[in-house]
Amino acid sequence: MSEVVCVGILVADIVAKPVSQYPEKGRLVLVDTIELHTGGCASNTAVSLAKIGVDTAVVGKVGRDAFGDFVIDTLRKQGVNIKWIKRDEEALTSATQVFVHPDGERSFIHYIGANANFREEDVDISVFEGTRIVHYAGYFVLSSLDGEPCARLLKKAKEFGAFISLDTVWDSKGRWMSLLEPVLPYLDLIIPSIEEARMITGKEKPREIARVFLDKGVGMVVLKMGSKGSYVRTKDEEIYMPKFEVTPVDAVGAGDAFAAGFITGLLKGWDLEMTAKFANAVGALCVTAIGATTGVRSLEETLKFMESTPLAKESIDLG
Repeated sequence: MSEVVCVGILVADIVAKPVSQYPEKGRLVLVDTIELHTGGCASNTAVSLAKIGVDTAVVGKVGRDAFGDFVIDTLRKQGVNIKWIKRDEEALTSATQVFVHPDGERSFIHYIGANANFREEDVDISVFEGTRIVHYAGYFVLSSLDGEPCARLLKKAKEFGAFISLDTVWDSKGRWMSLLEPVLPYLDLIIPSIEEARMITGKEKPREIARVFLDKGVGMVVLKMGSKGSYVRTKDEEIYMPKFEVTPVDAVGAGDAFAAGFITGLLKGWDLEMTAKFANAVGALCVTAIGATTGVRSLEETLKFMESTPLAKESIDLG
C-alpha cells in the first residue's frame, strides 16, 4: 500500500496569466498564456508528494468526461496511484478558471461538479491498510462527505493505525466550526491557512488559534501564513518559520505543496523545525512556476534549495 493516501477534491485548472482586469461585457482581453493543469487539494498534494519521492495514492471522484480523463492520466504519469478514483455518471469533473494577477495572486471561478457527489461509500477503506498518513484535503467543499461522514471515515483510518492530517479550504457557506467540529477529535494534524483558521476559531493571533484546536483534541496545528511563513504548535512545542525569499510567479497550489512538504518531514522523522522549514521550501518552489505543482522539485533538489536560499528576516506577533 501507499505511504500516504490523499482523500478529497480533484479539479481541472484552466490557468490564465496575467489577468489585471475582468473584461467588460462583449470585450476580449489578451493574456500571455492559458494552460490546463490538474488542481484540487488532494490532487495537488498527491502530485507534490510523488515529485518529492513519496509513494502516494489518491481517493476522489471525477466525471466521465475529457477533464476527468485528463486528471486521471496526469496523476498516473506523475506516479500517483489512481486505482481508488471513482467516475461519476452524472456530474462533470470539477473545474476552476484561475486568473493569475501580475503579482502572482489569484482569483477563481469554480464548478464543484463530481466533488459534490463524492460520498462515504465511494471510499474503499482497504486503501487505508498499511498506510502511514491519511491526508483529507479540501474540507468544506466536499458537501456529501464533510461533517459526520468524514468523522466516521477518519475514525476507520485511525483504526488501521494511520496518522490523520486535514487541510481546509474557504467555506463560502459560512459553517466553519459547526461543520468541522465532528472531525477534530480524530486529527493528528490540522493544516489550514491563517485566514481559514481565523474564521473557524473566531481568533486572530496564531497562539490563540492553535489553543482552540488543541483544546478540541487536535494533536498538532500548522498554520499556512503565505508571505509571513508558517506556524507550528503542539502541546509541547512551538515553532515560527519565516518564508524563503523567492520571486513569485503563480501562487496556485502553494498551500498544498506546503502540506506535501510537511507530510514528507513527518514521514522522514525529522524534528518539527526541519519539517516546517522543508514545507516552506516546497511551497516557495511551487510559486516559481505556473501551475499548482509545476514548480515542485525532488527531495534532493529541495534540500539544495534550502541550503542556497535565505529565509526572510522578519518576525510576527504570535499573540
